[in-house]
Amino acid sequence: MIYWQLFWSFVQIGLFSIGGGYAAMPLIQHQVVELHPWLTLTEFADIVTIAEMTPGPIALNASTFVGTKVGGLLGAVVATAGCVFPSCVIVMALAWLYYRYRTLSVIQGALKGLRPAVVAMIASAGLSILGLAFFGEGAASLENLNLISVLLFAASLAVLRKWHPSPIKVMAGAGAAGLLLYWLV
Repeated sequence: MIYWQLFWSFVQIGLFSIGGGYAAMPLIQHQVVELHPWLTLTEFADIVTIAEMTPGPIALNASTFVGTKVGGLLGAVVATAGCVFPSCVIVMALAWLYYRYRTLSVIQGALKGLRPAVVAMIASAGLSILGLAFFGEGAASLENLNLISVLLFAASLAVLRKWHPSPIKVMAGAGAAGLLLYWLV
């Protein structure tokens, strides 16, 4: 039963996450934290962080990690297959349609209409994770504000904007600084 739930949840995520992995994050959060309480919000944030750092698509990595947590190795395979299945079917159908009808203005208009929705979904996921990093699972108030997280975020953003280093180097540096700062405090 749990494997079917995992598969079906990730089929829905794979089916409705238009715009890539970051756009899928609110859908994954809804399925695994709210609808099926397989993970807490903190565990979800940890999985998103790990999924970002590991090679491969973030939604696929997240599905594998959630599947492992919920159903072991078989759960990982089932959740990953559920996440990939709709994409394979949709991409094959869309590729056929696009190459056949790509010159139609209706197709071009639909693609332009999807762009703002994708940006909104990515922003929603980012703000949700940012709020969790800054305030934990509590209310957004000064007493719940995690100053170390705010400082690490601000420093990372400043470094990225000013010097444009590899994001991997910034993540590694922020991880090392976080380890040191949280250890000292």
